[in-house]
Amino acid sequence: MTSNQSQSRLFNASCIALVVTAMTFAIRAKLEEVFMTDYGLTSEQIGFAFGPAFWGFTLAMIIGGPLVDYFGMKRILNLAVIGHLGGIVLTLIARDFWTLFAGTTLIGIGNGMVEAACNPLIATLFPDNKTKMLNRFHVWFPGGIVIGSVAGFLIMDLLGLNWMILVSVLFIPLTAYAIMIVGQEFPQTERVNLGVSNKDMFKACLSPLFIVILLCMFLTAATELGTGQRISSLLGESGVAPLLILAFVNGIMALGRLFAGEIVHRINITSMLFFSAIFSFVGLILMSYTSGTMVFVSAGVFAIGVCYFWPTMLSFVAEKIPQSGALGLSLMGGAGMLSVSVVLPIMGSFMDSDMTGADTLRLMSVLPAILIVAFGALSIVIKKGKVQAV
Repeated sequence: MTSNQSQSRLFNASCIALVVTAMTFAIRAKLEEVFMTDYGLTSEQIGFAFGPAFWGFTLAMIIGGPLVDYFGMKRILNLAVIGHLGGIVLTLIARDFWTLFAGTTLIGIGNGMVEAACNPLIATLFPDNKTKMLNRFHVWFPGGIVIGSVAGFLIMDLLGLNWMILVSVLFIPLTAYAIMIVGQEFPQTERVNLGVSNKDMFKACLSPLFIVILLCMFLTAATELGTGQRISSLLGESGVAPLLILAFVNGIMALGRLFAGEIVHRINITSMLFFSAIFSFVGLILMSYTSGTMVFVSAGVFAIGVCYFWPTMLSFVAEKIPQSGALGLSLMGGAGMLSVSVVLPIMGSFMDSDMTGADTLRLMSVLPAILIVAFGALSIVIKKGKVQAV
């Protein structure tokens, strides 16, 4: 058993590791302008250069997920430290497409290892409060984006300092979580503790319910992260600072996730996802038609929508398909990031053509529109007891 002190330290270390992950997203949003203006990359090239942050994440989660059970969560988290360190250094020396691509790849792998280790760690540490604690853990994804967005605004926009100073800020939380995991004893994963065999784990990951929720993860992640990652170009004509909008959106998301436990007790997980899809759709449409201060209102609606997507999708699997173990959680996270790596260059190609950021936002609204139908149908069949986990 893990002591309360160790449990708290491991949870806090996981949160700080997620802050590093999230800050890289916010900082990349600022680097988009730098590498287009100073180094001559096109919007489509930026999309491809940023893509490894997502498919590298996917690769790390798919590989790291099954290895968590065999090598332990601590070793996987140590790999995250190495990936983050190498990626930050390469990003600092990047002046062209390929170096930026390589740095983003390593950061993506580091980010994926954080999720591969920490999601099952949180589920194992808090078996009776998975949804509540996974949401509290994932508070620090939007929280980290707020930190990164505000840092970008202060360092580059307000103080006019070099972008390398902004990237170097990542060393602070990286050092913190690396130190916090030193000498700590990590528990075995929940699947191992339950005695679930590899055969049953793979069977659970091939169940109809898991496949449906995995496909939905492609759309929820693309809606949330695809929009956030290209916020600078999507809202460049709105008359407001895009990074402030990004900070505003993620501030709302952080608060929402903090109180997710109370909300999920009032409505079931699937209904929570259904209403999230509705707000996401309305928010994207509103953002495409508003400007000035009204963008904050539209962005607030969008934030309420995407707030619970990622952690609640993971909670759905952890609670309803626990036999899928760390592999199931990793496949979910990997699918989400893979979808974003696909949608980023597509969005870039749209904006390289005659389409505006507003036009692209309206196209993106198709994704939550599909989710409204999917989650609505899933909620109905689950209530009728027609869907079994495995």
